[in-house]
Amino acid sequence: MSKLSLKIDHFLDRLRGIPLYFDLRPYEKSVAEINRRESSLAALSDVELKDISLRLGEQVRQGASTENFMIEAFALVREAARRVLGMRPFDVQLLAGLALHEGKIVEMQTGEGKTLAAVAPAYLKALTGQGIHVLTFNDYLARRDAQWMGPVYEFLNLSVSYIQEGMSRAERKKAYAADITYGTAKEAGFDYLRDQLAVDVKDLVHRPFHFAIVDEADSLLIDEARIPLVIAGSTDPQAFNPQQLAKVAHILNPGEDFEVDEHEHEIFLTPDGAARIEAMLGCGNLHDPHNQALLTGLNLALRAERLLRRDIDYIVREGQVELVDEFTGRVAQNRRWPDGLQPALEAKEGLKLRQEGEILGSLTLQHFMRLYPKFSGMTATAVAAAEEFQEFYGLETVIIPPNKPCIRMDEEDLIFTTKPAKERALVEEIKQVHQTGRPILVGTRSVQESEKLADELARAAVSCQVLNAKNDAMEAKIVERAGALNAVTISTNMAGRGTDIRLGPSSDDEREKILALGGLYVIGTNRHESRRIDDQLRGRSGRQDDPGSSRFFISLEDDLFQRYGLRDQIPESFRDSRQEAPATHSKISREVARAQRILEGENLSIRKMLWQYSTVLEEQRRIIRRKRDDMLHENVDFDLAAQKAPERRRQVLEKHGPEVLKKALKQITLYHLDQGWTSHLAQVADIREGIYLVNFSGSRIFGMGLSPVTEFHRRIHEAFVAMLDRIDEEIVRTFEKAAIGENGVDMQQEGLIGPASTWTYLINDQPFGNEFQRFFRGLKKRLFARWPEA
Repeated sequence: MSKLSLKIDHFLDRLRGIPLYFDLRPYEKSVAEINRRESSLAALSDVELKDISLRLGEQVRQGASTENFMIEAFALVREAARRVLGMRPFDVQLLAGLALHEGKIVEMQTGEGKTLAAVAPAYLKALTGQGIHVLTFNDYLARRDAQWMGPVYEFLNLSVSYIQEGMSRAERKKAYAADITYGTAKEAGFDYLRDQLAVDVKDLVHRPFHFAIVDEADSLLIDEARIPLVIAGSTDPQAFNPQQLAKVAHILNPGEDFEVDEHEHEIFLTPDGAARIEAMLGCGNLHDPHNQALLTGLNLALRAERLLRRDIDYIVREGQVELVDEFTGRVAQNRRWPDGLQPALEAKEGLKLRQEGEILGSLTLQHFMRLYPKFSGMTATAVAAAEEFQEFYGLETVIIPPNKPCIRMDEEDLIFTTKPAKERALVEEIKQVHQTGRPILVGTRSVQESEKLADELARAAVSCQVLNAKNDAMEAKIVERAGALNAVTISTNMAGRGTDIRLGPSSDDEREKILALGGLYVIGTNRHESRRIDDQLRGRSGRQDDPGSSRFFISLEDDLFQRYGLRDQIPESFRDSRQEAPATHSKISREVARAQRILEGENLSIRKMLWQYSTVLEEQRRIIRRKRDDMLHENVDFDLAAQKAPERRRQVLEKHGPEVLKKALKQITLYHLDQGWTSHLAQVADIREGIYLVNFSGSRIFGMGLSPVTEFHRRIHEAFVAMLDRIDEEIVRTFEKAAIGENGVDMQQEGLIGPASTWTYLINDQPFGNEFQRFFRGLKKRLFARWPEA
């Protein structure tokens, strides 16, 4: 594309209101200054370079601004990387680093070296001694990047560490004490939630948050932004038997005992079905109030049995149900479905039930990231998400040009009328290209699809490697060979993000042969709702001016067409035929692109709506956190006891002194703050479930002329105020009656202990959609019938 075309595109983006930052001249000026220092630094010894770094750190920690040393720091990192790693950062990597330092979202194409680009801004921010977090895509990448880039930081007298699932509290505390800490956002978030239950300052693992750099920023900040991180504690068992109800759900007949609306993800018992269940269980009328828990359990069992699909929505591995992330194709580590659905699914599969527990604290990734005073991010697909980066985080997006131009050929989609025709063409295409020796990467939508395609290729005598959620432990090994001669790799979206496929990994001769064959050939078997997922898959090919190509094979029977009624927009002559031959029909391609734009816009609308619902609860959480932190660090006067229980306060003070009084009040207050917040979260969940949309278009409920969000906020505000009053009452009541000795309150003796055990997990929030999502799903289908073509 010419520079003039790029300027026109950028101008049009500005007119459309997309918050993109195109003026790289200030960064280019800084890079020129960095380059001018290169020869002088290259002439210095290792000791002299280390001394410069020590001097910079001392000045910054004494109050000097890091901005004063930006050029020198970036030049130091470039020279250190050249010496220690044998990798000299390109100018475009320095451009990216400067934008990251400023707190922007950076778009860098696949293979352009984001990991190295993050080192200079991380180093500069870490000179303050306040700690920097580099948040990566998974534990493997966190460990790899820390070990890979660590020698650069250590050469410059800074410490580096990483966080992994399964680490002890002491190991985590040590890791966060390092100048630069690599890890995933979820692990950092879980540690934050654990800190919120600490009863002693020494049990805290986090330092105050300072700055974070987020890799794969669109995935974390948008796709996973609303996923709640949860810390739970042991509770009483469920009021119904999930295994018994799973057996009941299994023998019920669709159409006779229940009806399913797959599009809306709803399931309803028929009168005959209810009567059959009542006879089987001998429970009387299912709809009587005393059967409410049983009816809830039956609904969960039916949803697990009929709506959740093994090897598509989840897999079973090593005796456990593991969820599959629809955006990445990976196992969603430590993620569970909410509100009793997880044990219902475990019962369906005949597995041991894992305890759900009572939620003690929760926090979405979106709100967790806002705990950082400043952060930045990088990804290969930032532009499509630029509006949301601005909307939710106030971050501009900067497009960094590639070090070398991308010469990948992105071919027109091949479109088939039926899935079987598409699948036969896929096998034939892979077979023919494989015979040339050219490496092929095929991206599929689900575990089930990847395994089915692998079986079909085996019957066609084509050997392939399969990478999906079932064998993710083999990921590094499979990806390492995906760019080899004759390699055929079938993968879910696992290979679509965070992987760097190198051509000819065995030798230069092998690489030259692959280059002559056209590089890596990427095939997509479905279009996704988000263009970013499609673009991430394409981006596995054509790295660093390597040749390559990509093509999508789609059919009118694919999920995207079926779910949103796109077939109705296709020319009738093609839509109603069942032909073997593909088409590259421009009308169909436009409809797919239009559908993706509409879906992205509607998903943004949903996220905005859900954001409105979460803001008040998040502010309440912050209030409780501030109260708790002040108490934990003893930054408050213990005036509640003086006001409400002055006589008891005088007795304790005279008998045991001020330190014991302070300790006892601290113990009691922390306990009741935690108990009150746990109860409040449960009450908020009940309120949220009770807000039903009767007339969404008019936003009127309960005949009161109130919008659902306003009513929700009103109710949880009232609940919060009542909770604060109740906490104060409980603190005073406990203070007056509890036995207080030289060591404060014996919490166990007084029955003031929390759960016997706690654990963390992520909630796969609303697997069937809440009221808003169900409304929008129905609206989307109608929109496609009338939306003007773009």
